[in-house]
Amino acid sequence: MIEAVIFDLDGVLLDSEQLWDRARRETVDSHGGRWPSHGTQDMQGMSSTEWAAYLKQHAGIQATEDHIVDAALDRLLAYYRDRLPLVPGAKGAVERMAAQWRVGLASSSNRPVIDAVLALAGLQQLFTATVSSEEVPRGKPSPDVYFEVTRRLNVKPSNAVAVEDSVNGIRAAK
Repeated sequence: MIEAVIFDLDGVLLDSEQLWDRARRETVDSHGGRWPSHGTQDMQGMSSTEWAAYLKQHAGIQATEDHIVDAALDRLLAYYRDRLPLVPGAKGAVERMAAQWRVGLASSSNRPVIDAVLALAGLQQLFTATVSSEEVPRGKPSPDVYFEVTRRLNVKPSNAVAVEDSVNGIRAAK
């Protein structure tokens, strides 16, 4: 029996993958690094600590991981404030699900990004629980972020439905 619906953010509610990629690429460029040939694909689903470590190692950025994350997030949030790339119909889908079930969010985005997006979209009141992969030990494809959302929603994982778009996200949700 379904008791909850858990959404991913990037790629499901937001058409944002290209903006994440742009923010990280510009961060690499501004720090004199070189973008790794498989960087975009490799970082899908990684938490901020994971992708910052990846960029430090594979892009040759000479900065702390915290600085790398902050620089990329500053760029990303500026893009969102300029124009939030909400997927057409996303807000209505969340509203319809929230009218029937508890709704959660399991995202690889950072907490400030999640909070900003939900506020800008006017969706924050519809989510009972939101979790960033930076708040759990491992990012997607590990199921940690989904387990934490179901714990906060007080539902068994088998009684929740996930809405995902990426291979790593689907693995995590499964």
